[in-house]
This record gives sequence, structure tokens and C-alpha cells, in this order.
Amino acid sequence: MAETDPQGAGAPAPETAAPPQVKMLAHFVRDLSFENVGVMKATPLQGNPEISVTVNLDGNNIGENRYQVNMKVNARAAHGDDTRFLVELDYAGIFSMDHVPEAHIHPMLFIECPRLLLPFARRVISDVTRDGGYPPLMLDNIEFAGLYRQRLEEYRKQQAQQAAPN
Repeated sequence: MAETDPQGAGAPAPETAAPPQVKMLAHFVRDLSFENVGVMKATPLQGNPEISVTVNLDGNNIGENRYQVNMKVNARAAHGDDTRFLVELDYAGIFSMDHVPEAHIHPMLFIECPRLLLPFARRVISDVTRDGGYPPLMLDNIEFAGLYRQRLEEYRKQQAQQAAPN
């Protein structure tokens, strides 16, 4: 039965589509490794270490409107060739997506879902480096939309090169 205009004109009210919804159902550490190389080698800490961080993402469908996104963070602190510590974190989230158009699922998996996971991964990295005897390593904010566009452009170039005749 169609709803009618609240003013009683008898015309059916326009149907509104439900807004897209993304919900984080769970988040968890899949794998964590902290190697305190500096302590194992018993080398004294000299100067400020250079810290390099890489982040990789993976996402897939695990059921009806449910997706898992994995964020892999690798951090290395070194002074010259002398490694102080290595951190490898694989952090995952389970998300439900309702009323999200098919064309928007991929960007949601690699932009919005990692944005929701980052504060939790940041906390784990911070805690483990602090507990290892170093100042807490605080990950900077990551602009996932820019990374997504960059990776998409790289993928398109790669596809164009493969399709081009030799």
C-alpha cells in the first residue's frame, strides 16, 4: 500500500532510498611481531633513529554484505645500518555494508574501512613500541583517498601497458 501525502492531497509520497551504511562489526589483531633488535644485540642507542613505515591493505567479501579489511603495518627504526626495532602488525576489521551501490563498495573497502581501523592499529603500534623501551611510535594520519587514487592510476597504467601491442 502506498503512503499518501501528509496533507491529504491523495498523491503518493515519493519513495526515498535508504542511505548507505557501513558498520564495523569487529576489529582485531591477526598477527603482531615486535623485534627489539637493539636490545638483542646489546648496542647502545645513539642519536635519533630514522623510522620508516609502510601500510598495505587487503579487502574481500566474506558473506552477504560482509567484508574483511586487513591493514598490514610495517615499521622499522634504524640508525644507519643499525636496526633498533621492527614492528609488523596485521590488523583486521569485519564490516557490514548496507544500501551501498556496487560501484562504491571497492572505494569503501580501501578508503573508509581503513580510516576506521587506523586509530586501533595506531594504538597497538604505540603500546608495543613503548613496552619495548622506546618512545611510543605514533603513526601519522594516512590519507587513504589519495592512496586509493594513486593505486588505481598505477593499476590503469599497468593494464594499458599490458594491452598495448609490442
